Amino acid sequence: MRVFHGSEDVPAGFGPSVVAIGNFDGVHVGHLEILRRVVQLASETGCIPAVLTFHPHPARILAPDRAPKLIVTLEQRLRLFETAGIAATLVQPFSTEFASLTPREFCNGILIGALGTQCVMVGEDFRFGVRQTGDVDTLRSFGIEVRPVEEIGSAGIRASSTAIRRLVEDGRVSRARRMLGRPFALEGPVAHGRGIGRTLTVPTLNLASENELMPATGVYVTRTRDEATDRQWASITNVGYRPTFGDGGLTVETYLLEAPPAEAPERIEVSFLARVRSERKFESPEALKAQILRDAGAAQRFHRRAGGR
Repeated sequence: MRVFHGSEDVPAGFGPSVVAIGNFDGVHVGHLEILRRVVQLASETGCIPAVLTFHPHPARILAPDRAPKLIVTLEQRLRLFETAGIAATLVQPFSTEFASLTPREFCNGILIGALGTQCVMVGEDFRFGVRQTGDVDTLRSFGIEVRPVEEIGSAGIRASSTAIRRLVEDGRVSRARRMLGRPFALEGPVAHGRGIGRTLTVPTLNLASENELMPATGVYVTRTRDEATDRQWASITNVGYRPTFGDGGLTVETYLLEAPPAEAPERIEVSFLARVRSERKFESPEALKAQILRDAGAAQRFHRRAGGR
C-alpha cells in the first residue's frame, strides 16, 4: 500500500480513485465493511481503492480537552487498511490551517486535485470544510459521486469507536473484540524491567506500549506476537501497578505459556482475548507466584478451547 503524508506528497496524475474518508479509529467491523465496499467498487470501475484519513485526530487540535484516547496507533491503522485491500492512503496532517479550508478548497485541492476522486464513501451526516459548511450535497456539486453508508453494527450492536473505548477501559475485551472483528492489541518495544519476575515470581516480557488507550487494570488471557519474526505464543498478561511490590507505575507484563525464545523479542504485539481477574495485592511474592500459575492454567484452558485463535 502506498502511503502519502500530506496532499503535496501525492504524485501528479494520481487516480482515478474511490475514496473512504474518516478517522477510522479502531478500524472496527463497520469501518471494515466500508473499506470492503471501496475495494469492490474500485475493482468494478477500474479505480484505485483509497482512504483519506487524518493525523492527529481533529479533536486533538480543535478541542484538546475532549480528544479521545485512540484505540490504535497510526501504524496499526495503516496495516489494517492494507490488510483490507486498500491500495493507497493519504494521511492528511490536521492543523488549524487545514481546518480553515473552505469546502471548495478541500474538494479542488485534495479530493479532485490530489486524489483524482471519482466517488467517495461517507456517512450521510458527513461534514467538512471551515465551520463544517460542506456536506454530501456539496461533494455532488463538484461532480463527485457519493455513496452514503449506513451505520453498521456487530451482532445487533452499533459498532462505534466510542463504544469500543468504553469496553476496553472497563476491561470487557471479549465484547470489544466482537465490535473490532479482532482482539484489541497493544504494541511497542520490550522494556528491560528490574528482574523481579525472573527472580521472585515468573519471567515476563515488559511491554512499553505505544498505544494511548489501555485496558482496565487486571489479568488477561492474551496472545503475544514477535513483530520481527511473526512468531506467536499463547500468553497471560497483567496490566497494573504491581501492588505487591509497591512500584507505582503502570506496567504491561506478559508471561508466555509456551517455550520462550532464546532472546527476548525487541518489539511485540499483545492481543487481549479475555479478562481473568482484577489486580490485587498479595502478602508475599510466593503467594503472587502461586496465583500467576493458577491464572496461567486458566489461560491454557482458554487457549485449548479456542484452538489457537
